[in-house]
Amino acid sequence: MRQIVLSAIAVVLIAVTPALAAEGLITKQSDFGVVQTANRLEAALRTKGVTVFARIDHSAGAAKIGQPMPPTQLLVFGSPAMGTPLMQSRRTIGIDLPLKALVWRTPDGRVMLAYNRPAYLAKRHGITDRDPVFAKMAQVLDALTDAATKR
Repeated sequence: MRQIVLSAIAVVLIAVTPALAAEGLITKQSDFGVVQTANRLEAALRTKGVTVFARIDHSAGAAKIGQPMPPTQLLVFGSPAMGTPLMQSRRTIGIDLPLKALVWRTPDGRVMLAYNRPAYLAKRHGITDRDPVFAKMAQVLDALTDAATKR
């Protein structure tokens, strides 16, 4: 019975993943485990001079309350050079800055990495005067997350 439930959850998650992308997330499958993917992303960010403000182990938090959760880690990171102009245009983007990337293991054993699509953040906050900043952010995030997830 448990295997049937896990299989059903996997099917739902696979079906929902494209919908999540439409709602502003970019999701990539990793060739590495959760910790290794998070480590690779953190190293890539630091190499580019991006500040890593926090790394949160959600599964460790769940374990503290006696609840199971597959490996799940969140990195919080940013760059004042990119974030400041955005906040100067619309302060509300500060709710989405610094940026975040979530790395987790799916019920079927795949490792995924997701982050907010910069164009989604621009639309969400109605920022129309910083297209070059959002374009650069998208380019940098794509390259850094590829470095973290691809062999």
